[in-house]
Amino acid sequence: MNHSVSPIGIVHSCFKEKFAIPRQPQLAPAARGVLELLPPFNQGDAVQGLEQVSHVWLLFLFHQALEDKPRLKVRPPRLGGNKSMGVFATRATHRPNGIGQSVVKLERVEADRLWLSGIDLLDGTPVLDIKPYVPYADSVEDAFNGIASAAPALIAVRWSDEALVQAQVHAQRLGEPLVALIEQCLAQDPRPAYQTPAPERQYGACFWDVDVRWHYPAPDTITVLTVVPAAA
Repeated sequence: MNHSVSPIGIVHSCFKEKFAIPRQPQLAPAARGVLELLPPFNQGDAVQGLEQVSHVWLLFLFHQALEDKPRLKVRPPRLGGNKSMGVFATRATHRPNGIGQSVVKLERVEADRLWLSGIDLLDGTPVLDIKPYVPYADSVEDAFNGIASAAPALIAVRWSDEALVQAQVHAQRLGEPLVALIEQCLAQDPRPAYQTPAPERQYGACFWDVDVRWHYPAPDTITVLTVVPAAA
């Protein structure tokens, strides 16, 4: 039996590429975006009452990770990327139908768009449905997960003097908490778990319209080197 689904909206996100996106929602509260609703859901009726809700579940498509052949086992980053587990025991992006879910904070409701924070969604992500977060039902007091019992440990993030000034200037221009966004995302340590890079190796990612470059002067420390406009 086959079913077809259509997006009800598209996310415009601070994350312009997959690298450095937090692996779960709410890990970077400064990560913000806008969900633009598509017709016929952009007239106001579909979101009536949503202003009474603080958080929503988004069901979405991993639109850059869709695969023709389903995977039965995956290698989740949480386990270092070198141990296989059943796909249904993980939240890996390689899903049988490419469907993901995230709980995000609802900052503002407009007739044709929702303003969100704490997101982990790539720019351009198609959203399939929106559901209100229900605290008494969605938070299970005695729930446990032996694979991911706690959030990953954070890594120290430091700044070069030049990079911090650059980030502050761009934050003012964008009207966004760019310094906090960079620190919260990099503190999750986005490098592949199996890599121990040499201090001179640089990494980079695009947040909003700026390119951020950093390196690891020590295994447990990141130093942000530059924050410059991204190439067109």
